[in-house]
Amino acid sequence: MIQVALAILYRDGKFLFQLRDNIPGIIHPGVWGLFGGHLEPEETPEFCLKRELIEEIGYPVSELIPFKNYRDSQVTRFVFSAPLTVDLSQLVLNEGWDMGLLTAEEIHAGEAYSQKAGMVRAIGVPLQKIMLEFIAQKSI
Repeated sequence: MIQVALAILYRDGKFLFQLRDNIPGIIHPGVWGLFGGHLEPEETPEFCLKRELIEEIGYPVSELIPFKNYRDSQVTRFVFSAPLTVDLSQLVLNEGWDMGLLTAEEIHAGEAYSQKAGMVRAIGVPLQKIMLEFIAQKSI
């Protein structure tokens, strides 16, 4: 079974999303998702996520708060949250098409505009459900 660790990074009441590359053949091309990635053998979900955040956006998160684990027939998602303590301009996007701070309204709508793509793109359905549950349970 595939195992991934995902980060809900929040700042000023908004949530950091990655617009996945729009390349045929990758999982969920061209949709908004959370930063994170696949666990390597012998890696803990927390270690994996810290590594992925450095690789993907150059963000050294100090503490991750476990939120919830989600499992379906194909993947287990280990979801953590943490405040985003730097401005978006201080992050370097090394993986993905775009990144942005999405509002709760955009997450509820299931789509958000991407400056780099020049169009509205969908939020991945499994991640939208996770985010709606997070928003309902937390007051950030």
